[in-house]
Order: sequence, then structure tokens, then C-alpha cells
Amino acid sequence: MVDIFLRTLPFFAIIGLGYWAGRSRFFSEEATAYLTKFVFYFALSAMLFRFSATLPFAEIFNGRLVVGYLIGTVGVYALATLVAWLRGLDVPTAAVEAQCAAIGNVGFLGLPMLAMLFSEAAIGPVMLVLTVDLVVFSSLIVILINGGRDGKLTVGTLRLIGLGLVKNPMIVSISAGMLWSALQIPVPSPMNDFLTILGGAATPGALFAIGASLASKSAERVRVAAWLSFCKLAIHPALVAIALLWLVPIAPFPAAVAISAAALPVAGNVYMLAAHYGIAPHRASAAILLSTAASILTVPLVIAWVGSL
Repeated sequence: MVDIFLRTLPFFAIIGLGYWAGRSRFFSEEATAYLTKFVFYFALSAMLFRFSATLPFAEIFNGRLVVGYLIGTVGVYALATLVAWLRGLDVPTAAVEAQCAAIGNVGFLGLPMLAMLFSEAAIGPVMLVLTVDLVVFSSLIVILINGGRDGKLTVGTLRLIGLGLVKNPMIVSISAGMLWSALQIPVPSPMNDFLTILGGAATPGALFAIGASLASKSAERVRVAAWLSFCKLAIHPALVAIALLWLVPIAPFPAAVAISAAALPVAGNVYMLAAHYGIAPHRASAAILLSTAASILTVPLVIAWVGSL
């Protein structure tokens, strides 16, 4: 446990450095936004494409992992939604809370950290988890918010979802890389070097951007944020573990990686969606801040446990 904590500590230290830079205004919110854009559209996309293009397709796709992760994630999504409804919240607000409970920071934090802790063999399972989050649950929240407001699902909503998926650079880079791998096209050496250099900026850039963005997050509605953080950091990995170890059992290694990915703190894009639609942005902000701080201890605990599988 101590060894894993020490190995994860540098990742959280870079997040802390970014938080200090944002909090002290050494790094402005505008600078953070541009850094996030660079990482999202260029560095992380290069990393994802290189990994998916150079890995054999059979090593990336695992249907049982997708099903098991979906079962666990739908479970925590449904639980958070039920609790929100019992508190009298409307459908859009319940959707934002459920998204906080189910969607972790897999792209910016999980991919680099789990690849280092578990070796590059973890990249395939992590990319599958990331793809499920982006395709299924990022679409679901748009459906629930717009459907909850309009009382029905419109063609415009479906068009919005489709455009969002097509324009998401992480989905595009993973899909393009997997197609490249499936066609068994070799990656030329200059192209591989270019992707390696550009992708190398993803890890420090993403972690620093996470910290800098947290500096502008508020800690309002702490009780709700604590509940959503508990869902994300404890209930989500527990349900994914039940699904992948007993309901839809898979090999221990990919199961361990997927469970660890489920234990990651709330993703920053949940706040972006909440702010865009003007629905509960403060509780999403607080959940991100609180879950990220708590994950310094909880993530090593989960990784230590799955390491014994």
C-alpha cells in the first residue's frame, strides 16, 4: 500500500502544483483553458492514436470487459439517480448528479497513471473504459437533460449527440487508431517519433491542467458533493468489481485495470456540461474538488487491493 501510494504521489503532486499555479493566479483561467485545449486536441489525441494504432486489435477490444464495466456503471448511475429523485430533484439535475457518481477522470488522469502503474498492457482496457464513458454516458446525460426540459427526445438532440461524438478528439483518435491497427498498417518511424514526442506532453500537461482548473472550483453543497464523491470513489469501483469478477468474469489483469479506472475522481467535463446547460454547476464543481482531494488516499487503496487479485 505504501509503495503504491508513493508511486501515485508524483501524479497528485503535479496536480497540486497546477492547483497552486491557478490559486496564486500565476496561471490564469484563460491560460488553463488554452493548456487544456492543447492537451485535449493535440497531446492526448496523439498519445491515444499511437497506443491504439500500435497495439494489436485483439488486445484492445474485450467485449466482456465492456459489458461488465457497463453493468457496474449503470448500477451506480441508477443509484445516484434514485437518491436524487427521492430528494425531489428534477430529471436534468438528477442526471448531473448521476454523471458525477459514474464518470471518472480516465482520459487526463487514468490513462497516464494506470499505464505507469500497471505497464503499457493497461492501455487497452483503459481506452475501452474511456470509450464507454464518452460514447454511452456523455450521450445519456445530453438525452436526459434535453428530454427532461422538453418532455421528449427530439431529432435536434440526436443531432447534437452525433456531432458531439464526431467532434470529440479522444473518440476520433481512438477510432482512427483502432482502424489503423485492424488494417495492420505499420506506423512509419518518423510518424511514430512525432506522436511519441507530442504525446509525451499529455501526462504532465493534463495533470497540471487538472490542478489549475480545480483552483476555480467551489466547495459549495459539501454534503451532496461528499455523497457523490463516495459514489464515485467507493461504490462505482465496488460495483464494477462485482460485475467483472463474478457476473461477467474476465482475466484478473484487465479486471484490475478497469476497477482501478472506476475508482478515479469525478471528471472535469461533468462540470463543463453542467455549466453549459446551467444545471447544478456548483455541486458538480464541489464533487470534482472533493473527490480529487480524497482520491489521493482512495485510489492507492483500490489499486493495492486489485493488485492482489
